[in-house]
Amino acid sequence: MREVPRTVGEDPGTPPPRREEVRRVLRLFRPHTRPLGLVGVLIALSAVAGVASPFLIREVVDVALPRGDLRLLAWLAVGLIGIVVATTALDVLQSLLTTRVGQAVMHGLRTALYSHLQRMSLGFFARTRTGEVQSRIANDIGALQTVVTSTGADLVQNLATVVVTVVAMLALDWRLALFSFVVLPFSVWLNRRVGRLRRRITAQRQRQLAEMSATVEETLSISGILLTRTTGRTPEVVERFTRQSDDVARLEVGSEMAGRWQWSLITLTMAAVPALTYLLGGWIRGTGTALSIGTLVALVTLQAQLFRPLGALLRIVVRLHASMALFTRVFEYLDTPVEVAERPGAVDLPRPRGHVRFAGVSFAYPGAGQDTLTGIDLDVPAGTSLAVVGTTGSGKTTLGYLLARLYDVDSGAVLLDGHDVRDLTARSLSDAVGVVTQETFLLHASVADNLRFAKPDATDEELRRAARAAQVDDVLSALPQGYDTVVGERGYRFSGGEKQRIALARTVLRDPPVLLLDEATSALDTRTERAMAAALAELSSGRTTVTIAHRLSTVRDADQIVVLDRGRVAEVGTHAELLARGGRYAGLVAADAARAEPLEQPAGS
Repeated sequence: MREVPRTVGEDPGTPPPRREEVRRVLRLFRPHTRPLGLVGVLIALSAVAGVASPFLIREVVDVALPRGDLRLLAWLAVGLIGIVVATTALDVLQSLLTTRVGQAVMHGLRTALYSHLQRMSLGFFARTRTGEVQSRIANDIGALQTVVTSTGADLVQNLATVVVTVVAMLALDWRLALFSFVVLPFSVWLNRRVGRLRRRITAQRQRQLAEMSATVEETLSISGILLTRTTGRTPEVVERFTRQSDDVARLEVGSEMAGRWQWSLITLTMAAVPALTYLLGGWIRGTGTALSIGTLVALVTLQAQLFRPLGALLRIVVRLHASMALFTRVFEYLDTPVEVAERPGAVDLPRPRGHVRFAGVSFAYPGAGQDTLTGIDLDVPAGTSLAVVGTTGSGKTTLGYLLARLYDVDSGAVLLDGHDVRDLTARSLSDAVGVVTQETFLLHASVADNLRFAKPDATDEELRRAARAAQVDDVLSALPQGYDTVVGERGYRFSGGEKQRIALARTVLRDPPVLLLDEATSALDTRTERAMAAALAELSSGRTTVTIAHRLSTVRDADQIVVLDRGRVAEVGTHAELLARGGRYAGLVAADAARAEPLEQPAGS
C-alpha cells in the first residue's frame, strides 16, 4: 500500500512495540538456536571472568602488598593478565558467531521480502512508487544490519555482566552495593522516555528516506533525465531533492540528539557515585565497622564494571526501540496479502493446446468505483486468432491482463483448455501464455542474456532463429559484439521498434501455445510492420493469438475481431462481417483510415 507522505514535524503517532512484534522478531532467530546457545555460554564465561578481577585486586591490596609476598603478588598479576586474555578470546569468538547468525537472519529477511514482493499483483506496483519499494529493501533492512548482527548479543552480554556484577557487589558488601544501585530506577524510567522518542523519529526518518529514494529512482533514470532536460525542470527537481535531503539531515540530527541531555544527567550521576562511595566507605570505617580497604577498592572497581554495561544496556534498549520502527515497516510489506496467489493444489498443464475462453468475466480495479469489464463472453478455439479493438479506456489491455492472470477476475472465469487459470500453477500458466506488451523492458545485460531470460538453456542457434522470426536478426548481427552487445539501461541504444522486436523474439523463444500481443507492433514503422505481420502470421500457425491493437491494419486477418465499448462486448465477427454491419468497427476503420491518409500523401502534393 502506498503511504501518504508526512511532513518532517508531523507526529505519526508511532505506538510502542507490541509484544507480538517483539515475538515476531525473536522468531527470526529461531533457526539459529544452537549457535546462539553457544554464544550464551561464551557470554556467561566472559561475564564471570570479568568480575574475577576485582576480587584479585582485593587480594593484592589486603594481602599481597601488606605482607610483601612477591610470589603471591606475581601469581595475582598473572591471574589479572590471564583474565584479560581469556575475555578477549571469548569476545572474538562470540563476535564471529553473532555476526554469522546476524547475517543469516538478514539474508533470510531480505530474501523473504523480495520473494514476497515478486508474488505481489500488478496492482500493488501500480499503487506503490518503485523508490518506496527499494527503500524498504535497501534503507530499512540495511539500517537493521547493526541491530541484527550485534545488538542482540550486546544486550545479553551487558545484561549478564550487570547481573554477575550485582551479585559480586552484594557478596563484597551489601551496604555499599545498595548505595550503588540508587541510580537504577531513575535511569530506567528516563531510558524508556528516550526510547519512545527515538522510535518516533526513526519512523519519520525512514519515511523521508523512502521519499528521497523514490525521487532518485524517478529523476535519475534515462526516462527521468530526458523528461527533466526537455521540459527545463532540472532546477526544480534539484530543489525538491535538496529539500528532501535537508529533511533527512534534520531528522538524523534529531535522532542523534534525542535524549542527549537526559543521558548527560545519567552519566554525571554515575560519575559521582564512586566518589560518594569512597566517602561512605570512610564513614563506615570511622564507625568501627569492619570494612577493608581492599574491599572498598574492589567494590568501586565493580561499580565501573556495573555502570559501563548498564549505560550500554540502556543505550541498546533505546536502539531496539528505534529498530522496531524499521521492523514494523518491513513486516508491513510482508503482511500485505498477495492478491493473485497460487491456490493450494494448483495443477500443471503439461500439454496445453491453447483453447481460451472468457466466461461471464467482470472486473473492476480497486477503488475504481465501476467495472472496467462487464459480462465478457468470448471463445477462442486453439490455433485461432482473436483481435481486440476499441477506443482508449474500453478495457482491451485489462482483458489481456486477466488472460495472463496479472489480476484475478471479480466474477466469471478465464479458462485455458477448460481449466480456470486460477487453478493452474504460476509456472504452468507463464509457460502456456507468452506476453509482449507495448512498453517493453530490457535488462542492462547483453542481447543474448536478455533473450535467455525467457529460456536460460537456449542455444545460440535458437536465439538466432527466434530473432529471425521477429525480423530483428539483421539488426543484432550488425552490432559491434553481435548478440554479446550490452543493450544499455532499459535498452536505450535501440529504437522503439527494435526493442519491441527483441521482446517478441524473447517471447517466441519460449514457444508458448498462446501468444498475447498487447499493442506489440505500435512502435513499428510501416515497412517493418508489414515484415512483422508476415512473421507473426508464420509464428501464429498452430498457435492461439490474442492481439490487442489500436492500428486496425494489423488485425484484418484475425479469425475473430471483438469490439469493446466501455468494458462490454459491442461486436464480434470477422473483418468483412463487421464492415458489412456498418457498426462500431466500421466507424473505427474509417477513423483509422482518415488518420493514416495524410501520412500517405506523396511528397510535394
